[in-house]
Amino acid sequence: MDRRYDLVLYGATGFVGRLAAAYLALHDERIRWAVAGRDARKLEALRTRLATTPNAPEVVVADSTDHAAVDATAAQTRALITTAGPYALYGDAVVDACVRQRTHYADITGETVWVRRLIDRHHAQAERDGTRIVPFCGFDSIPSDLGTWLLVRHMQHSLGASTVEVRAFFRLAGGFNGGTLASNFARHALGDAARSRDPFLLDPDPRHAFDEIEANLDPTGPHFDPHLDAWVAPFIMGPINTRVVRRSAALSAQWGEAYGIPFRYQEYTQFGGPLSGAKSAAVSVAAALFDAGAAFAPTRRLLTKVLTPPGQGPSELMMDRGWFRTELRGRTADGRSAHALISFSGDPGNRATLRMLCESGLLLARHADSLPGAPTRGGVLTPATAFGDTLVPRLRAAGFRIEVGEARAAGAP
Repeated sequence: MDRRYDLVLYGATGFVGRLAAAYLALHDERIRWAVAGRDARKLEALRTRLATTPNAPEVVVADSTDHAAVDATAAQTRALITTAGPYALYGDAVVDACVRQRTHYADITGETVWVRRLIDRHHAQAERDGTRIVPFCGFDSIPSDLGTWLLVRHMQHSLGASTVEVRAFFRLAGGFNGGTLASNFARHALGDAARSRDPFLLDPDPRHAFDEIEANLDPTGPHFDPHLDAWVAPFIMGPINTRVVRRSAALSAQWGEAYGIPFRYQEYTQFGGPLSGAKSAAVSVAAALFDAGAAFAPTRRLLTKVLTPPGQGPSELMMDRGWFRTELRGRTADGRSAHALISFSGDPGNRATLRMLCESGLLLARHADSLPGAPTRGGVLTPATAFGDTLVPRLRAAGFRIEVGEARAAGAP
C-alpha cells in the first residue's frame, strides 16, 4: 500500500498513549508515523517533546465522533494502533474506518463483549480483504495467548502430540491506570457484564455442548494445587484472557491447525511464601467485592471519584518496580507435559503493555507480508493467530523473557 504513514498511534495523549509515543520515537526501526487524537493542543505539545528523537512523529487531529476525519486518518496509514478507551465508547468508529480502508489495526482492549460485536460486524469483510483487526495486544492478552500458542506448537513438534489442557499461573506487581478502570466501569454501565461470563464468547461459533461449557467456566475461590505445590486463586484478567485463547484455538482448528480436541484452558494467580493460603483467599474476596461494587451504579460513581481517573496512572517509581511472570503448563492426552514462561521487569499494565502494542503495530505496518497466513489471512484475529512466532524476537529485544521446553518440577525457578 502506498500510504503517507506506516503507522498511526491513536489516543496518543492518554497515559499509555504517551508512553507508547515515546517508545516509538526512540525505536531503532525507522518509520513514517503520526500521533493522532482529538485534542490538537495536546498533540502538538507531544510532538514538540519528541521533536529531537530519531523517529519524530507528525500530528493528525481526528475526533472519534468525526467519522470523516477518522476515515481520512485510516486511509493515510498501513496500520493503526489505539490506546483510546473505553473502546465500547470510543472504538467503533476507528475500527469501522480501518475495515473500510483495509488498514491493519491493533489495540489494548480487554472489553470482550465489545470485541464480540466487532466479530459479528466485521470479521467476514476483514477476512475477505485480508485486513488484520487484532484486539487484546497488551498484558491482556499476549502473555496468555502467545504463550499458549508457543506451548501447543512445541508439544506438537517435540512430543508429537496434541494438547488437551493448558493452565496459566500469574505472579505480578504493578498498578492500574485510569483508562483500565474506566473500561471496567463502562462494561457494567453498558450492561455487558453478564454476557462477558460466557466462556466461549469470542469463538467463531459460541455454541458449545453443555459439558464443555461446564468444564470451562471461570474458577471461583482459592485452592491448593498439588502439581504446582502452591496456593492459587482466580486471576483477575482470566475472564478476558481465557476467551481470547479459546478463540485462537477455535480459529486454528478451522485452518486445520487444531490445538487439541477437546482443548481446555484456565488461568490462576499463584501465591508463595508465608500465609499464601490466606493471601489467595483475601485476593479472591477483594476481587469479588470490587466487581460487585462496579456493578452497582451508586458504588460505581463513588469508585470513579476516588480511584485513578482516565489519563493518569502509576508513578515512574511504581512502574519501575512492577513485574510479571506467566508460567504455562500444558498436558497431552497421554499425560506428558511441557512448560512455557513469559516474564518482564516493569509494570505489566503499562510498561509491558505499551511494548507489546507497539511491536504488534510495527509488525502490521512494516512486516505484514511475513506474518502467518500472509497475504490472505484477515479478520478479527487474536495476537497468536495474527502474529504467531514472528512476535517472539521482537518481544525478546524489548526486554521480555520467553522460554518453552519440558515441564519443570514444582517449585523450580
